[in-house]
Amino acid sequence: MNICIIGTGYVGLVSGACYSDIGHNVTCIDINKEKIESLNKGIVPIFEPGLEELIKKNVKADRLKFSIEFEQGIQGANIVYLIVGTDPLSNGETDLTYLKEAAKSVAKYLTDYKLIAIKSTVPVGTCRKIKKLITKEAGHSNFDIASNPEFLREGSAISDTFNMERAVFGVETDRAEKLLRKLHEKFKTKVVVTNLESSEMIKYAANAFLATKISFINEIANVCEKVGADVTKVSEGIGLDHRISPFFLNAGIGYGGSCFPKDTSSLVKIAEEVGYDFKIVKDVERVNYEQRFKVIEKLKEAIGGKLKGKRIAVLGLAFKPNTDDMRGAPSIDIIYKLQQCEANIIAYDPIASENAKKIIPNLKTTNSILEAANGAHALIILTEWPEFQDIDLEVLEKIMDNNVIIDGRNVFSISMMKSLDFYYASIGRETIYPKGKKSSQ
Repeated sequence: MNICIIGTGYVGLVSGACYSDIGHNVTCIDINKEKIESLNKGIVPIFEPGLEELIKKNVKADRLKFSIEFEQGIQGANIVYLIVGTDPLSNGETDLTYLKEAAKSVAKYLTDYKLIAIKSTVPVGTCRKIKKLITKEAGHSNFDIASNPEFLREGSAISDTFNMERAVFGVETDRAEKLLRKLHEKFKTKVVVTNLESSEMIKYAANAFLATKISFINEIANVCEKVGADVTKVSEGIGLDHRISPFFLNAGIGYGGSCFPKDTSSLVKIAEEVGYDFKIVKDVERVNYEQRFKVIEKLKEAIGGKLKGKRIAVLGLAFKPNTDDMRGAPSIDIIYKLQQCEANIIAYDPIASENAKKIIPNLKTTNSILEAANGAHALIILTEWPEFQDIDLEVLEKIMDNNVIIDGRNVFSISMMKSLDFYYASIGRETIYPKGKKSSQ
């Protein structure tokens, strides 16, 4: 099949690379000329494990192309995907500006039948609005509109695509369904066929539910600390129930990223617009925001309350491992608060430091864990990068000025930390004190 993808953001690039890898001819279109030129040179603007290699492979095989020419991509395509940014507005609504502009560009070259599929996350009812817009701009309705939401996790998006758990098709005609089934045939996945509105709602409901699990286990963690329970064991115990499952039950400093914060906010707004007060999701957002500051409370308790002039090593800036994405990262709010307390912050992240410095003013970063920890009064962990689990803690004991670790992601086991000489505070578990002491002060 011939596929045209409008938008070369995170989802657009991953989708284009994966569709081409299973044999389809894909043209990715973007209005950003510099970006397209870079992609044609093999320079990928985002970090996603395996993506650069997959793109180069399929460009070389002549199955994947990048262009700024809309007509070139749209003419001859069986399916035109709209995969552009739908960022949140300050009032919680979703900005559909880019989607509408992309739809107008498609309408301009809509000379024969196309299936126009929206993969961007959009409020319920958007597909019908875009259908009306394209019909008006094109002057005819010789096309189908479809909703085909993505369910990719940053850091494992390629694997998620090739091993997708389900594909959701929101369609109005058999013709549209058949085209989407043919496109996804080689993925051998479970297909859910529904109407446009249900498909749009499925994406929001899925992300809101996962966000709810995260906030729930963080609330459980906060109670665990007060009653002497261990949240990791609680998570294990309840996660073995197949109705609950162990996924998204890792206590910490809350979720971030481009999807959960935006989608929960948008779902609340969608509900408000139809006269419904979505209380649970509102509380999920509140709990998530407040949870990130638990590490500040624990830090102040560990070093005596005042942070002014204290050297604080921050490990992890990206909102999750295996990405350089800083959108919605808890580290942003946490570092702002540390800066307000006049702490001397030195941060390390394997790949997100440059992106972080674009967002956080005056952020000092370093190129290694040990450089960040050297002479530090405390070290806080904000992203669970695998390499952090391999830190030589005995070396840290020697180079830190004060052996305090505040673990916002529960990277280390309690049993291991008890064998060392650290003040160690994590989330939802007992605090470990240096040997022979009940406080590090």
